[in-house]
Amino acid sequence: MNLAHRKLCSSALWAKAVAAEMPGNIAGFDLGDSVLEIGPGYGATTRALTGLVPRLTALEIDETSADLLKREFDGRVRIVQGDGAKMPFEDSEFSAVVCFTMLHHVPTTTLQDGIFAEAFRVLRPGGVLRAIDSLANVPFRLLHLGDTMNALDPVSVWPRLQDVGFTDVKVDHIPKRVVKFSARKPI
Repeated sequence: MNLAHRKLCSSALWAKAVAAEMPGNIAGFDLGDSVLEIGPGYGATTRALTGLVPRLTALEIDETSADLLKREFDGRVRIVQGDGAKMPFEDSEFSAVVCFTMLHHVPTTTLQDGIFAEAFRVLRPGGVLRAIDSLANVPFRLLHLGDTMNALDPVSVWPRLQDVGFTDVKVDHIPKRVVKFSARKPI
């Protein structure tokens, strides 16, 4: 991440906005008893989720960020340093997988698809995937100058999730703003 992006994502203002939006982001989804969050970054989404789910595990690729999260959450959340496209978890370990505003940081569509495949693998039968990410627009591109930015194509999300085995795929988006999607691992 570039400096401006790091400052934004680690700010109290960002954390406050995320906390305000999180209940609505997961409303209507039964996330079950064991939730995996992919890509918590500076932890704003993790902080917002801790009071909303019974047991939370967060998988963060960046070692420094994972270490900071381990210190902050100190046993309240299981923090694991690792790659979302090669998750260090057992098959069917989680009742839900969530990722919020992080998929655009994954440099290739192939790696994003790897994350989808791994999410499917670690979900229990009947488990849900819930994700939200930003879509490309001019301010978003400016924030990502010198950053990785591989925004999702909302039209391609449904077939990509179906290709790895998900069913009950739902995709909603506000053009040039946000894509929200969910899917279920068949029972």
